[in-house]
Amino acid sequence: MIRLGDPRNAFWEAFLLTVIVFIFGLLIGVAVENSRAGNLEESYENSQISLIDILTLDSVSNLGNLSCDSLIGSNLEFADKIYEESKILNNYDNANKISNEIKLVYKKYDLLRTLLWSGALNVQSQCPDKFSIVVYLYQREGASVDEKASQSVWSKILGNLKEKQGGNMVLIPISVDSDLSSLNLMVSRYNINSYPAVIVNGNVFTEPVSVEELENYLEGKSLIQLN
Repeated sequence: MIRLGDPRNAFWEAFLLTVIVFIFGLLIGVAVENSRAGNLEESYENSQISLIDILTLDSVSNLGNLSCDSLIGSNLEFADKIYEESKILNNYDNANKISNEIKLVYKKYDLLRTLLWSGALNVQSQCPDKFSIVVYLYQREGASVDEKASQSVWSKILGNLKEKQGGNMVLIPISVDSDLSSLNLMVSRYNINSYPAVIVNGNVFTEPVSVEELENYLEGKSLIQLN
């Protein structure tokens, strides 16, 4: 008979406790991974639907006879939609579970945001001085320590800016290391040499600035005209 607390049985007590902890941790791990798999599958489906949705939205925007309020409202609604859908992927970032499948989902959302950026510029040309476009370009992988620190600062600044501006501004964060030809072409128009970078109505910032300074550029709307 094993008596608890007996020094001669300390090994068996420790072994039994280790087995219990291991089994308990294994069960939790299986449950978490099953949940992540389900979430990932849902993200795939949402990204496919959203991709078709934004392509349709862009086509509808070119039909004419649509009010600026409707066009702007649709773009803002879509921007919020894909932002909420992609939030789930942050859980994998935090858990260091960035598999190839998750990278593919990220790439799809970066494509969606690139399409949103293009569509928003189209709407802005039809409805000048009605709303602002702020694009946040960053690196998801390969960023240096200093770049990650700058990205963290920019995220807070832009979050505060969006909170203050609300429906007057479309905020589009996009990872530039997604290897998307369409995104590369869009970015090439701005001659950006370092990241993170923020484009506010055509004006490029590569160093963090205050919310108040950014608001000055929002009030000026599109100050730089691109060919």
